[in-house]
Amino acid sequence: MELTNILIGQSGGPTAVINSTLAGAVAAAKESGKIGHVYGMLNGIKGYLEGRKTDLLDLTEEELRLLKTTPAAYLGSCRFKLPKELSDPLYAEIFRRLEEDNIGYVLYIGGNDSMDTADKLSQYAASVGSDIRIIGVPKTIDNDLTGTDHTPGYGSAAKFVAAQVRQIVLDAEVYRQDAVTIVEIMGRNAGWLTAAASLARKYEGDNPVLIYLPEVDFDPEDMLRRIREALKERHAVVVCVSEGIHDKDGILICELTQGVTKDVFGNKQLSGCGKVIEQMVRVRLGVKVRSVELNVTQRCNAVEASLTDVEEAFECGRQGVFAALEGKTGCMISMEREEGEEYRIVYTAKPVGEISNEVRGVPTEWITEDLADVKEAFAAYALPLIQGESRPPMKDGLPVFLYRKDPNHKA
Repeated sequence: MELTNILIGQSGGPTAVINSTLAGAVAAAKESGKIGHVYGMLNGIKGYLEGRKTDLLDLTEEELRLLKTTPAAYLGSCRFKLPKELSDPLYAEIFRRLEEDNIGYVLYIGGNDSMDTADKLSQYAASVGSDIRIIGVPKTIDNDLTGTDHTPGYGSAAKFVAAQVRQIVLDAEVYRQDAVTIVEIMGRNAGWLTAAASLARKYEGDNPVLIYLPEVDFDPEDMLRRIREALKERHAVVVCVSEGIHDKDGILICELTQGVTKDVFGNKQLSGCGKVIEQMVRVRLGVKVRSVELNVTQRCNAVEASLTDVEEAFECGRQGVFAALEGKTGCMISMEREEGEEYRIVYTAKPVGEISNEVRGVPTEWITEDLADVKEAFAAYALPLIQGESRPPMKDGLPVFLYRKDPNHKA
């Protein structure tokens, strides 16, 4: 009897460890002896609809080892929203292709929008009596998925943010001249990454002096007052802000001087609040000021990845395959932190319908009363996630990664 095949996709913004999850899934499928082919969607569900896939069993053991420490999305990604109505003919077409490829299991690796895709596919499968198992596997540097202690990708991004901010602080403090540095960090609705800037402090009272998250309203006048007060005690003031900070009326700070575009899921494409604040400080305070936008480096830096993150991402991929083979469907792999002094994670599977399209922000009780910093509870939560160093193999002083040749070639 022909063995059933498994199909794996990657979707949404990439991370430093999303390929580690892919490597874990391929490794588990190989070990199981129950899978015929391990197909990878090229550019997610959209690419699969275009007939684009690859057989991941062709990867050698050495290539799988490289995959584990390669950033970005080896299979390519997409941002593609499935129709709300399950009666849309697109679903029938997807499942026709799945049956044609003898797919018994689908793993979709991604964040909120990807879990929406996994949820809709599992709903359609149930509505037509399909036995195809659909499993969501989490990833996102934003760390904003509900139903899990944290998400693969966050630990490495948080480690990078903390390390970069620490270096920026040292650089900012070399001159005895009043100066302000604004560091803009990713985070549309959740400030988990920006909160990681607090880990950069070398001692109590160290820079960054101020940290602003999108979970609470941002008051520009209060910020300017605090910067002015801080400059009385130090020459260099570093302020870290989430790209999604907004005022009390809900207006994004980055919208004050420019409009923003939206993706197919209705998410605003944010950037530029650092520049807006830079201009505020220059005009109102008359001091030297610059802004730094960490941008995509937060999600693609595998050379300084967290070993904890890499290993957990790999295990999430393995657990996704195990869950599918056990007959689970319509669920997402979840990481639960056990109580106790020693950091330990237990893997479970939770209904993806309870997770998709929900956003988990930094708990407001972890934000200081003045709304300009985070409390020690955040460090207790985040420090275990950034432990250990993972480095890819190096050649001629540069990292060696696994990649598909010319993945963006139009031919």
